[in-house]
Amino acid sequence: MGGYLEDMGPYWTNRFRKEARIWGDTPSNTAYQALELFQRLGFHDVLVPGSGYGRNTRLFSSAGFNVTGVEISDEAGSLADGYDPSTKVRCGSVLDVAFEDASFDAVYCFNVLHLFRESERTLLVDKCYRELRVNGICFFVVFSEQEESRGRGEEVEENTFESKPGRPVHYFSGGDLRHHFKRFEVLDDGLVDDPEDHGDSGPHIHRLRYIACRKAAVRTCADCADYSCSALDEILRVAPGAKANLDGLTSN
Repeated sequence: MGGYLEDMGPYWTNRFRKEARIWGDTPSNTAYQALELFQRLGFHDVLVPGSGYGRNTRLFSSAGFNVTGVEISDEAGSLADGYDPSTKVRCGSVLDVAFEDASFDAVYCFNVLHLFRESERTLLVDKCYRELRVNGICFFVVFSEQEESRGRGEEVEENTFESKPGRPVHYFSGGDLRHHFKRFEVLDDGLVDDPEDHGDSGPHIHRLRYIACRKAAVRTCADCADYSCSALDEILRVAPGAKANLDGLTSN
């Protein structure tokens, strides 16, 4: 890691040391939304990048899921040991802590992706794709372009601002968020109001975006060009526009 990434660990460790359970004990509204989806699909193994002290992970672990968290702050990891001992926490950057491919049924990631610049955002999404099982679900929550803080500080990339040096925050439009998950089949996305009450800010509401998307199975059949086989049926179901592309290839 280099540049602003090197400062992430010390920043969050100092903050958790001073403020402990910063956001209280109530999980995000989006965690309940993800929980209902994961339960309905019969999932078992959930990865939570940026798990913090366990505010959201405890909701999943108390519902019987096998939860693995990744947390860059040792201080937050220590807090999680007491607050949510059922979750297994790996300390380190969400970009660096690796798991075997297809290790998880679901990923729930709350307010982490927007803390990175574009290249690192792409790395994180690709990493989650690899570590997710086929038909698994990614449920990500991020700052939206309607957040009150958007525009504060220097714009270091498009819609990415540093209100403090070395602390980038990206603000997602709906199209931008879907683009980040273009390898997935999007099941649901939208805006959600999420209340918080912490520090000097007092009670306030974040205008967040969420996306729930599936790692779809992709099967190939080299001998088929008439769209009659099940492999191509699956591709066309997931991506209807693929037929036009295939037509162009087979007519040449």
